[in-house]
Amino acid sequence: MPWSRIADRYRYRCRAGPEPGGQATDSASAGGGAGHGKVGMAKGEGTARAQARQVLEEQRRRRVRQQGFVAAGIAVALVATAVVAMAIVKITGDDEPVVLPSGAAAAEVISQVTGVPPEVLDRVGKGEVGRLPVAIEDVPALTVGDLPLVLYVGAEFCPFCASQRWAVVVALSRFGTFTGLGLTYSASDDVYPNTQSLTFHGATFTSEYLVFQGVETATNVRQGSGYEPLDSLTPQQHQVMQTLNAPPYVEQRAAGSIPFMAIGNRYLVDGGSYSPEVLKGKSVTEIASAVGDPSTAIATGIVGTANAMTTAICVLTGNRPGEVCNGAAAKAYASALR
Repeated sequence: MPWSRIADRYRYRCRAGPEPGGQATDSASAGGGAGHGKVGMAKGEGTARAQARQVLEEQRRRRVRQQGFVAAGIAVALVATAVVAMAIVKITGDDEPVVLPSGAAAAEVISQVTGVPPEVLDRVGKGEVGRLPVAIEDVPALTVGDLPLVLYVGAEFCPFCASQRWAVVVALSRFGTFTGLGLTYSASDDVYPNTQSLTFHGATFTSEYLVFQGVETATNVRQGSGYEPLDSLTPQQHQVMQTLNAPPYVEQRAAGSIPFMAIGNRYLVDGGSYSPEVLKGKSVTEIASAVGDPSTAIATGIVGTANAMTTAICVLTGNRPGEVCNGAAAKAYASALR
């Protein structure tokens, strides 16, 4: 299903649904309704003529006054148009096309994010995380074969998905290996435009501890009122979204929104965990480099979120591997999540 670009700035979510339309207009405010005629029905011909003369005279005076303001009005309109045009360019970011690295440069970005040193993870600890995984206990375990399943659902246009993917990759890379990760950026006509990130489209993950499925439902390329479709949900993934991305597990107003993450059906993360603001104006190269520096806001957001996810995943895997789940980073949120 296509996802719209309606973004909840304060809850770090992109919502499903149609584009927002104009305000509804009732019949009275549209004109022709009761109470909107200024000249009532005349009782006599003399009264009608007198009223007509008054109306004509008032119209003549109004035209004279209006002519005096025409030139000034045109000038103001031209200035306003120029300001609006500049604002649109600023918001959409169309004046600065995104150029992503390729080849060895892209491989270096992915290598840095999938191989964050343990000492960096430990130093960041809790970091700065706005939304933690939420524990649930009343649904069957989510598995593939004998392994727990971690499901991520997002879309490339969504800026909150863009920020969340960095943390997902850092966390999952401690339990297995990604192959085929790509680079992308969020839509240029949404909030936090052109937020650079990784993409799970076409990627695979191998691990002896868990299964990871990353689904990107749409690209960042416009198609009608939404974006071009990309990955389709499997029946199992669709069932998870229908069951857990809905009340009572998430707020009614957030039902069906992305990013969404089901961690073995033991924990849920609905929405982004930190603000994309910290990534504003940064290239994937700059972001990947900053992840390795615990003093940066980028590291405290991405690595702190990854550490919270790691704590939740260790619950699924029975604290395996030990070198990960017994470390300081994995225990940073132990009291908050268990």
